[in-house]
Amino acid sequence: MQVPFIALKRQYDMFQQEYEEAVLRALRSGWYVLGNELQTIERDFSAYIGMKHGIGVNSGQDALILAVRALGIGPGDEVITQSNAFIASVLGITENGAKPVLVEPDEYFGLNPERLEAAITPRTKAILPVHLYGQACDMEKIHAIARKHGLYIIEDCAQCHGATVNGRKAGSFSDIACFSFYPTKPLGALGDGGMALTNDDQLARKLRMLRFYGSEVKYVNEITGINSRLDEVQAAVLGVGLKHLEECNARRQEIAAMYTSGIVNPLVKLPQVRNGCTHVYHLYAVLCKERAALLKHLEACGVQAQVHYPIPPHLSPCYADWGLGRGDFPLTERYADEEVSLPIYMGMPDEEVRQVIDAVNSFAG
Repeated sequence: MQVPFIALKRQYDMFQQEYEEAVLRALRSGWYVLGNELQTIERDFSAYIGMKHGIGVNSGQDALILAVRALGIGPGDEVITQSNAFIASVLGITENGAKPVLVEPDEYFGLNPERLEAAITPRTKAILPVHLYGQACDMEKIHAIARKHGLYIIEDCAQCHGATVNGRKAGSFSDIACFSFYPTKPLGALGDGGMALTNDDQLARKLRMLRFYGSEVKYVNEITGINSRLDEVQAAVLGVGLKHLEECNARRQEIAAMYTSGIVNPLVKLPQVRNGCTHVYHLYAVLCKERAALLKHLEACGVQAQVHYPIPPHLSPCYADWGLGRGDFPLTERYADEEVSLPIYMGMPDEEVRQVIDAVNSFAG
């Protein structure tokens, strides 16, 4: 039996009638941009996270770019983020002409708060923690440091819809929280989509203008903006997904628990859950020093696995002008060299989970 890394149609099949009714409702409305479906998902998702305003945009990447811009961060400013972030997080900073200041992650793949204060300079304007793989960073410590130094927080929540820190949703600790709705995410659309959340009325107003050419009133362009809007069809689809998000996260957590209890191979290091946190397992990320051999073994066993992310930002060719190289962020580089993501998604049957466990346990290096 072949085990796919992800099979999105399985989740679609589970809620097919609801998805199709939602899409038809949007299509039959005759209004396809900035309409009722968008207003509904903005209201419902922001309430779910515990924030006042939701601003739907074209993608999680656009949410990050516009969040940095809305806070007035640009050339000459610095934003601290973790060195193992996916490059989209760093692009949100550099697209605005600001400088990313990288710090090493902790053992949970999140921004290490113990390294934060040493990275703060007079040019620092914000901290951008990235909640990788479905688990939040240590937001209570990060929040305290940010407030101590008068810094903004921009949470990159692209992978952690519904994750919590001591009962509080990831995305509710920041000045602006940025979510992706890429189809593979815990809350995914059937195409690209994203949202920025904030409690600040003026930031919400600015974000809405930024996504619509810089205007609040059509043709009255108050600031320089872009065109980045979550469309009505995707908004309708997300409404269905939000209704089932807790159910889908519970299934991901159930699969993760099977992996955690079933995988006993000493060559494979399993992900850890931070005390007080809930993990929603966008990815089940393990570490293996012999990654190439493990991937080859899993493939031979009929298991499709993937790697996230093999080239960290400081080693990416597009940032070669930073002058950084291998050895500058050793823990990040270790994660990049050893990480393997095992299949985990809503609709994955138990027999496939057991096949993955057996395949990992039979790996001998």
